[in-house]
Amino acid sequence: MEIQFKEMIDQITQFMRSEAKTSTVIGEAFQLGEFQCIPVIRVGMGFGTGGGEGDAPQQGHGEGGGLGAGIGIEPIGFLVSQGDSISFVSTRTNKGLAAAFEKVPDLIEKYLEKQPKEEAVA
Repeated sequence: MEIQFKEMIDQITQFMRSEAKTSTVIGEAFQLGEFQCIPVIRVGMGFGTGGGEGDAPQQGHGEGGGLGAGIGIEPIGFLVSQGDSISFVSTRTNKGLAAAFEKVPDLIEKYLEKQPKEEAVA
């Protein structure tokens, strides 16, 4: 069983190496009007293995093993370029503290607009 187990681990790690490459995370560029867009993807991979053997008086000797793997792919946004300008456009909506912090500059601006303006000193 030891040799089969090693072969299974080798096969799954080889597969994961072949999938974890730049072209998986940074997709192929495409043109959208005057914009050049490149998709950005989050890729998560994991695997687990297990095995065992034992003897039972009535059933005899037994052994077994198993291997499982999973891949998750999630689009997270696009790198967008127009001329010399490059920006990242997220496909996610912000929640919690991240959303609150994004609103702080607008709140400060609104607060300052409502404050009485001081007369300019000449």
